[in-house]
Amino acid sequence: RLGSVVAYFTSAKFLLYLGHALSTWGDRMWHFAVSVFLVELYGNSLLLTAVYGLVVAGSVLLLGAIIGDWVDKNSRLKVAQTSLVVQNASVILCGIILMVIFLFKMQLLTLYHGWLLTMCYILVITIANIANLASTATAITIQRDWIVVIAGEDRSKLADMNATIRRIDQLTNILAPVAVGQIMTFGSPMIGCGFISGWNLMSMCVEYLLLWKVYQKTPTLALKSAKVEESELKQLNVKTESDVKPAEGVQLIVEKDVTGFEPQQEKEISCGARIAEPFITFRDGWVAYYNQPVFLAGMGLAFLYMTVLGFDCITTGYAYTQGLSGSVLSLLMGASAVTGIMGTVAFTWLRRKCGLVRTGLISGVAQFACLVLCAVSVFMPGSPMDLTVSPFADISARLFESEPLPTIASPEDKPEVFFATGMPNLLNGSTTPANSDPEMSPEPVPLLSVSLLFAGVIAARVGLWSFDLTVTQLLQENVVESERGIINGVQNSMNYLLDLLHFIMVILAPNPEAFGLLVLISVSFVAMGHIMYFRFAQKTLGKQLFSCRTPDPKVSDSSPTGNTSTV
Repeated sequence: RLGSVVAYFTSAKFLLYLGHALSTWGDRMWHFAVSVFLVELYGNSLLLTAVYGLVVAGSVLLLGAIIGDWVDKNSRLKVAQTSLVVQNASVILCGIILMVIFLFKMQLLTLYHGWLLTMCYILVITIANIANLASTATAITIQRDWIVVIAGEDRSKLADMNATIRRIDQLTNILAPVAVGQIMTFGSPMIGCGFISGWNLMSMCVEYLLLWKVYQKTPTLALKSAKVEESELKQLNVKTESDVKPAEGVQLIVEKDVTGFEPQQEKEISCGARIAEPFITFRDGWVAYYNQPVFLAGMGLAFLYMTVLGFDCITTGYAYTQGLSGSVLSLLMGASAVTGIMGTVAFTWLRRKCGLVRTGLISGVAQFACLVLCAVSVFMPGSPMDLTVSPFADISARLFESEPLPTIASPEDKPEVFFATGMPNLLNGSTTPANSDPEMSPEPVPLLSVSLLFAGVIAARVGLWSFDLTVTQLLQENVVESERGIINGVQNSMNYLLDLLHFIMVILAPNPEAFGLLVLISVSFVAMGHIMYFRFAQKTLGKQLFSCRTPDPKVSDSSPTGNTSTV
């Protein structure tokens, strides 16, 4: 028994979990803290935070396919180690720059009429964006590629590993911001910068070692299949043994031996061709994504990002206008994390009982059924929805008053900024909670509407995370190995595109009276996403769509051809 315990804690699977936990903890601390830092630096304004969110989303949207293509064309260990070092080094450098700004802000403000300070802000946002791009590359290579190789042909093992990864994400998403928030509250923002920089330095060394150990314990990670393309032949001169006969159009790249060969004589490439290469990669990535058999499933997942029905800054800002306190919202966020973990458990159980594709159908129905409560809440007592009030009234008033529009923070994983700073009430443009002044606070409003809204949001997390895991595994199983990076890069771009659209929607209708309309639009987009998935499932399973059966745990029913290796 002791031997089996030791074997588990030294297995590649556990070491991968440990490395992911360290990486995610650092990511969540940084994503939370950087928003607070930018708000603190810019005089309690959300402008820098909004700019940062826009830059991050725009960068992944434009560069997702290119990052994925880089993942595909390089060895697994090189990609993982490079993205790890770039990500952590960028965060460390950002932390040092922020510490300098906090220490010498007044001096920087007087130099060159404040332009030097502005350049520091631009530098921080740029480096933080590089860290996020490197984090995207890490997520693609570890969660979409390494995990598939480690699981091997055992699809049940792959499902369990995916679910465990999501549970780690759920826990760190709540606990990491709380930890760094306490340090910043009882210390100072500068101490918080120093702590995060130190954590990332330590974490980078440990993660680097863990990646190497996982790579050593899984020899198949050293084998990477790739399409025989002219671009790859220009970079690698791969030597294969005479008894190895790869399938037509596929070659085996033994990663650990690649560096030992001399590169082929490269033909001269024109400057124009080099400039055009990223654009061609971008185009080819989106075309390849469209041609995937799981295209509709991926689109269905992306459409779920076009929603205000999550624990992001928009919904929490609305909750403040309805009289909910920060402590209540914190408890609700904790409940949402619990239901999210329940969703990962439901995913593994449903997959064993009904198969992967049907699990997505059941999860989608469950999520939509819960979100019906949100739609009903719009018409309940206490709802501020008033369609006679123009959604653009708030914008027009501010334009005539010559005041800047309220800005929004983009990443969904940073709602805690509102609790830590106590300032953003985005929907009415104030910098303090709606109920912060007892003398000025309005009469209490009935809580039936907001209660139904959050009951639906929290309950829907079960179906949401089960559906997310379903689509994730469909992409893992049905995308050929040589295209995993670029296809998942485009999937990330689609997710960010729909996420951007939902923030634009809020900017166009920021007043509380229009929030009910945003809820109905969000429910409609979720419904459209699940309709796309239903169409995918119908194409995949045909007449067997509603015949729930117990599948072979090592055979997936996710491939439209019935054989994932031929997709």
